Amino acid sequence: MDHLACFTPADLQKKPPLDLNAYHWRLLAQGDSWFSTAEAKLSAHANLLQELMFSKPTAAINCAGQSDALSHMVDLESAADFVNLLSADDAPVWDGILLSVCGNDLIQAAQTPAHTADGQDVALHLRLLRRQTEWGPPSQGVARYFSEPGWQTYADYVRTNLRHLLTLRDQGPSAGKPVFMHCYAVPMPRPAGAVDASSGPWLYPALKAYALPAADWAAVSRLMVFHLAQLLKSLAADKENFPGLHVFDSTTVPLANALPGSSGVSGDWHNEIHLNHSGCFKIGRAWSEHVGAVLSKQK
Repeated sequence: MDHLACFTPADLQKKPPLDLNAYHWRLLAQGDSWFSTAEAKLSAHANLLQELMFSKPTAAINCAGQSDALSHMVDLESAADFVNLLSADDAPVWDGILLSVCGNDLIQAAQTPAHTADGQDVALHLRLLRRQTEWGPPSQGVARYFSEPGWQTYADYVRTNLRHLLTLRDQGPSAGKPVFMHCYAVPMPRPAGAVDASSGPWLYPALKAYALPAADWAAVSRLMVFHLAQLLKSLAADKENFPGLHVFDSTTVPLANALPGSSGVSGDWHNEIHLNHSGCFKIGRAWSEHVGAVLSKQK
């Protein structure tokens, strides 16, 4: 088994350029901070691509870059390197596309407040959480806090953007090639932001703002992540509208949970929403098997 060899779009422009033909499988990658190559992230919560291993030499051109990478799925429109390498007439033929998307969008949806800055109500279909006067009966469990109308808005957004991405794929030389997505692990809402305090925590302040009981925070987080996993898997099963989409359910990978209330590295987590190296190792190796099995069938 060989580790995935990761390169950047700039490596294709070097003299001499990177020889992709030296690899059996050639992949194109784009995504959020789980794919970021920023030095601070590599030394802290790692990079999921680093933990992918395949039975044959495999290379990936990673467009996620050294910033926070994609903050939202719609940012694909401004990801020029990725769009060109995916859809341009002279782009390489990729054996597959690796994506790490939807997580930041889910977090932003959960962070949407119940009221605007000037005190106006935010409609229920524009947020994922309900304020206390909107909670359902206790018999609903933690679903009583969850906005189904808001979820439908989010789900429509995901469907639209994934359809657009597959259209881009089919405009270029890699038409019909498999697109691989992972789901996300279930984070423990806790006061654990980035070490340099540049961002986060993410879910913790949102759940506090909505006055959700702390005893239910972990279950609310699980509910949202499982909703996303079920959505992505249902899209992958819809071969007519989402051809070639393959989704790996990361929620099935056993991870060591972070301790409630902890503020630093805990379990398999570096901070509230990012895995540490051990967490990336566990999900990366499991996802590798899923991706490798599909690639082996086509080449």
